[in-house]
Amino acid sequence: MNTANLKPLLLCEPRWTLAVAESLTCGRVQARIGAVSGASEYFLGGVTAYSLDQKVKLLGVDRAAAEPVNSVSAAVAEQMARGVCELFGTQVGAATTGYAEPSTAQQVVHPFAWWAVARRPSTSSGQAGEDFVVRSGRLECPGATRVETQERVAEAVIVSLVAFLREARGA
Repeated sequence: MNTANLKPLLLCEPRWTLAVAESLTCGRVQARIGAVSGASEYFLGGVTAYSLDQKVKLLGVDRAAAEPVNSVSAAVAEQMARGVCELFGTQVGAATTGYAEPSTAQQVVHPFAWWAVARRPSTSSGQAGEDFVVRSGRLECPGATRVETQERVAEAVIVSLVAFLREARGA
């Protein structure tokens, strides 16, 4: 997926800005977005929050809900996507969390991730509203290496983000 597809979707009226919260992908989503010429017109930044403490501190993730699932669930990804919008003051956010490789301690047989995208609907005045429209999904990566998993998840987030914005724009 060509991340250049994000630019026209974010810059048409009303203009939207984007921020990204990553765990499993460790900056790969941000790197793909930042590789596009003109990304500074809509991409305000991102954060890689690997630990639960940082997810809680920076992104407002609910510790009580995240601890039992080791910060890996649809709910955590959704909280991260909304939280990065709050942190950067953007209308659109994307997030990833998951396991880049199997974990016997967590009973994870093969790598998988949860991703989420969030958007604040505009109010009649054109300002971003308080509620979010959120979409999330899970990607399984059986047999993938750590890096392959991270790359596949980054790609899935970009594809989902473009589809999400197209739907929001009626495109």
